[in-house]
Amino acid sequence: MSRPLDGISVLDLGQIYQGGYCGLLLSYLGADVVKVEPPWGENVRTRSEDGKPPQVQFLNANKRGITLDLKSAAGREALVDLAAEADVLLENFATGKMDELGVGYDTLSEANPELVYAHGSGYGDSGPYADYPAMDLTVQAMSGLIHTTGFPDGDPVKAGPAVCDFLGAVHLALGITSALFERSRTGEGRYVEVGMYDCMYPTLASPVSAHVSRSDAPPRTGNQHSGLAIAPYNVYPTDEGYVAIICISERHWEALATRIGREDLVGVEGYDSKSARAERRETVDDAVTAWLDGRRTDEVVDQLLGDGVPCAPVQTVEDVIDDEHLEDRGMIHRLPNQGEGRSEVPVPGMPIKFAGVAEPTVEQAPLLGEHTEEVLAEIAGYGPEELERLRTET
Repeated sequence: MSRPLDGISVLDLGQIYQGGYCGLLLSYLGADVVKVEPPWGENVRTRSEDGKPPQVQFLNANKRGITLDLKSAAGREALVDLAAEADVLLENFATGKMDELGVGYDTLSEANPELVYAHGSGYGDSGPYADYPAMDLTVQAMSGLIHTTGFPDGDPVKAGPAVCDFLGAVHLALGITSALFERSRTGEGRYVEVGMYDCMYPTLASPVSAHVSRSDAPPRTGNQHSGLAIAPYNVYPTDEGYVAIICISERHWEALATRIGREDLVGVEGYDSKSARAERRETVDDAVTAWLDGRRTDEVVDQLLGDGVPCAPVQTVEDVIDDEHLEDRGMIHRLPNQGEGRSEVPVPGMPIKFAGVAEPTVEQAPLLGEHTEEVLAEIAGYGPEELERLRTET
């Protein structure tokens, strides 16, 4: 059973998370993805002394790995030779860096007019911020994500996961697949670029709506709805943990109010609509909190789910990597750890499912430069002399 990108070859010069995850998605879609690193390894390898941190293994499964020194003439020549035969090249260096090295889009597209060249960055190729150095943390700050995260009486707080990196990666993968689709009709490649900052603005739908419609809306709302437009919408304490509860429809609210013994709040003025309840958030939350007092999380979740009320326990990272649903969905693959720490790395699987197509087999991330000679011989046609020249000149 074929996968959508079977037969597509990708040169993945991605680093850290944005580039790494984009390449991982393409590999799961069926592409032959070759991870290209400098001889000393990409930046994320510095997060452990042995150069094999879990992050590298987490995001580079199913790829082959080579090393090229793009500061050397031989390394740049090898990249051009590989790009001449590839379908896609992706990278997330600082804007303009590849051009400085002499292997930017103009050079590589001349060698291969059908090449889809994809560039991920923090702020994109144009605009006042284009040259700003950018990482997930700084884009979180610039995008308003940090300002809108936390409690009203507390300091702004960054989101735990690297949301900017991963949203940027997904958008970059979408741009690549769209360009490949276009190429199937035109026969021509395309330059594609994605700035993480651009990707974050749409996520502010609720805070921006609150700004437009409610001048008194605080920037940070804790675990309440970021637009203060829904109640209940919160994370509540139980006897030994926390549970998230939200009521989107009237039937949700009626079922919850009945469960907690507050039928007096059903269908009465002030609680008979979503917006009315949102104006009385404290009363609603107090009623839910009072009912939860002394109850276990699992008991609460079982009862509310049985009533059709959207809710979930607040799981720990340890809970998530052992989650039976993720296991059933093929989202966790336990591969031997190549570095220090626990014996296994729970590598993520493919979130996109295709009917009639088996889940991709997930193989270990390559060691640094593991497939250099194999890839150069197979794709660029390098023989012993060219390989020896590359070794001696880089």
